Amino acid sequence: MESTAAPHPVLRTAVLSGVITGALCIAWVMFLYLTDNNPYGPKRTLSDFFPPIAAVSSQVLLRRYYVSGPGLWKSIGVGLLTALIGAGVAAAGLYTFARLADARLIEQHLTEAHLLLENAKDLYLKQPNGAQQYAATLKGLAHTPAAFAQDEFAKKILLGLLISIPGGVFLRK
Repeated sequence: MESTAAPHPVLRTAVLSGVITGALCIAWVMFLYLTDNNPYGPKRTLSDFFPPIAAVSSQVLLRRYYVSGPGLWKSIGVGLLTALIGAGVAAAGLYTFARLADARLIEQHLTEAHLLLENAKDLYLKQPNGAQQYAATLKGLAHTPAAFAQDEFAKKILLGLLISIPGGVFLRK
């Protein structure tokens, strides 16, 4: 049975949770920048856990609209949509940040990334196909605002989707 208090509870919950999640991801990048940390570096990936947490939280929040539970498809749907919106907002925010921030930040990030990869080169070369992996990793480094946004979106959506499906199954009733 549906509650009639709020129209479109799946959409409302997903949009609210997704936008808040994306804003938190943007806030994390800004925090890194303002504390003189590399906003494009490995610490940025700590915010990759926000969308999965938000997806499950939105599934829990959706349950308050339904007396007998939202059902499987609504529960999975709200999680997937939350992850999609959160990832999209985070990617748009990182793209905007990268476009507005000093371009030297990206150059500094690339210098640090090359140094880290150079230090790990021996580890790559000890593995089968290590030279190819090393070259692919070096070539795959993001170096434009669009590439950073694409990387941000891909990482956030992947984790969000992986967690929202089992979360939806578990929280359907």
